[in-house]
Amino acid sequence: MLMSPRLKALAASAALSLGLHSGLLQAQDDSGGAAADGGASSGEEAAPSAAPVKPRPSELLVRAPQRAALDIVNTGKHLVAVGERGHILVSNNGVDWAQVAVPVRATLNALTFVDEQNGWAVGHDATILRTTDGGKTWHLQNFEPEKEQAFLDVLFVDAQTGYAVGAFGLFYGTTDGGDNWAEIEAPTVREEELYFHSITKLGDGSLLVAGETGMLGVSTPDRASFKRLTSPYEGTFFGSLPYKEKGAIVFGLRGNVYVSDDVKLGNWQKLETNTIASFFGGSLLADGRALLVGSSGAAYVIDPAAKTAEAIATGLSFSLTSGLQFKNGVLVSGERGPHLIASQLN
Repeated sequence: MLMSPRLKALAASAALSLGLHSGLLQAQDDSGGAAADGGASSGEEAAPSAAPVKPRPSELLVRAPQRAALDIVNTGKHLVAVGERGHILVSNNGVDWAQVAVPVRATLNALTFVDEQNGWAVGHDATILRTTDGGKTWHLQNFEPEKEQAFLDVLFVDAQTGYAVGAFGLFYGTTDGGDNWAEIEAPTVREEELYFHSITKLGDGSLLVAGETGMLGVSTPDRASFKRLTSPYEGTFFGSLPYKEKGAIVFGLRGNVYVSDDVKLGNWQKLETNTIASFFGGSLLADGRALLVGSSGAAYVIDPAAKTAEAIATGLSFSLTSGLQFKNGVLVSGERGPHLIASQLN
């Protein structure tokens, strides 16, 4: 099985910034080999159709907590992290982690919970997993290795209605808790088949999709249709967070962060971060500020109202893809698993 593009891209900052979430390098699949090149070349007889690839369970490894953990969530009861080779970890204190059994070993890129018990994780091979017991057990809802595409983010607005986005305009939705998934028709957003790195629910119920080449798309509050927005930036956005009722914070390559109090009006303001570190993930803090994490152990507290950015010393040199406030510190995860940082958030 090849290394995840999220990890191979760590070798160089430019490749990392584009590959960590995009999967521009060759992806892993669950069959144990590289993705196929495509059909037979001209003049060659087509090979017989291969048997469908069946998912293989993730391996239980002692060192799983030290492997890449690409997203982390606090369910309200405990912590759950997902990462490479289908690894899912749970913890009560952010320090001691236990690996749980997972029916697939595709790299998992993102997860979300709607309450303490119900959550979903997504990743390579168009994998979608669900838990109904807080992350202790998982079952497979979607698995399409033949697509050779990855889901990069997932969002549920309630226990029944959810969305998953990813590579080449991959955009699925469900209205029954994930028992059935269907492609979302959003032609103005999907027509260029760009990488969608994040999907976020705004304060008014609208959904904001962010991705490569500065792509931003927003839905109506009832989520019935989507439209493309004018973007303030031509580089890649890796994530977004809600701000006020109709606004958002979007972040991406080379320290670029933009804030708007109404995304549909396009009144974006660039926030000066004074860093060239790329931001790959983030979360809202209890006081309304935002925590952003990224390349080379970067972590910043963003105040969208004051338009300020303050660095947090993590003591880490590897790339971080997720971070959240936990107890009296910050819990981050990335290339080398979850780490609890005893940093006071002033």
